[in-house]
Amino acid sequence: QVQLVESGGGLVQAGESLRLSCAASGSISSINFMGWDRQAPGKERELVAGISSGGSSNYANSVKGRFTISRDTAKNTVFLQMNSLKPEDTAVYYCNMKIGPNWLMLRDYWGQGTQVTVSS
Repeated sequence: QVQLVESGGGLVQAGESLRLSCAASGSISSINFMGWDRQAPGKERELVAGISSGGSSNYANSVKGRFTISRDTAKNTVFLQMNSLKPEDTAVYYCNMKIGPNWLMLRDYWGQGTQVTVSS
């Protein structure tokens, strides 16, 4: 059993910063991928940022230069540093990890979601 717990969301003014955290607990074999999705009302869910087991990261065009994904592998934790926040960043943010003993046995796990609201 694996559980992902998110923290760090909240209400901020445009231009301010937040840092999201997501920690996995339970029976962890190997984490192949860590990432963050977001979904706002009326918009499709999108991948905001991801980091592979090798440390390679990728970002949605809308957040490049403002958001940074990082990890603490020893603690099975992924972070999302969000700077220069804009009202259009307002969404529920979901942590995602792909976990399994090998690449053929990966399973998706999701956090509970944390609300980020950016006011102008």
